[in-house]
Amino acid sequence: MKAENVPLLVAHRGDMDRHPENSWSALRAAVNAGACWLEFDVQQCADGRFVLLHDADFQRTAGNPQRVFDLDADACRSISVHYPRRFGSRFEPEPAPLLDEVLSWLSTLPDVRAMVEIKGESLKHFGLAPVMDALLATLAPHTAQCVLISFDDAALAFAARRRVLQTGWVLPRFDAAHRERAQRLQPHYLICNRKKIPRHGRLWDGDWQWMLYDIRHPRLALAWARRGAGLVESGDITRMLSHPRLAERACRHGL
Repeated sequence: MKAENVPLLVAHRGDMDRHPENSWSALRAAVNAGACWLEFDVQQCADGRFVLLHDADFQRTAGNPQRVFDLDADACRSISVHYPRRFGSRFEPEPAPLLDEVLSWLSTLPDVRAMVEIKGESLKHFGLAPVMDALLATLAPHTAQCVLISFDDAALAFAARRRVLQTGWVLPRFDAAHRERAQRLQPHYLICNRKKIPRHGRLWDGDWQWMLYDIRHPRLALAWARRGAGLVESGDITRMLSHPRLAERACRHGL
């Protein structure tokens, strides 16, 4: 198999199959497994800083119903996101990571890049411009290692006008209308759930790279790479990188 047909793997919310999603332990485990790319979600806190969190509240990952929008960053960090419903007390305490702290850690790993997904709940609650201004300022010192991704194409267009950061659009649907929107937006990456793509559908040509998610089987990852997906996102990053072909593109980070 040609090297270009072996995809780079992206750790979906870190090593989320074995650790609480979007947690320090999940991020570190993914790096230790050899991930070259991390992906994680961010929500904006009440004080304008950002926390790694998929939902608008901590109920699912911490058993805590508080909304992120009502808490400052220090209060968010004090909540243990050890995902008790899945893992019991195994990872407790697991402080919620703050984005600026994760970026500082990332800067010590120059061969690792991150897909940073701004969630729609924050954009809706605080407004697109205030959220994006704060987020772009936070990401500015780390643009070489970060790609801003979102389902919200207006947020990506806002970022694109600043021309400081690569962007990736997470496609709500794989259809002609969204292809036209992608051509107008011109993101650096197009990101799609592989189940939304017809069995014999062709990935759209363009000046972007494709990333497909969530893929947990090595053969499927290699098959999508042959169809043009340069990146494959997986929640089972440790097992995926144990496959000999996929491991060829792992990053060992000097470990």
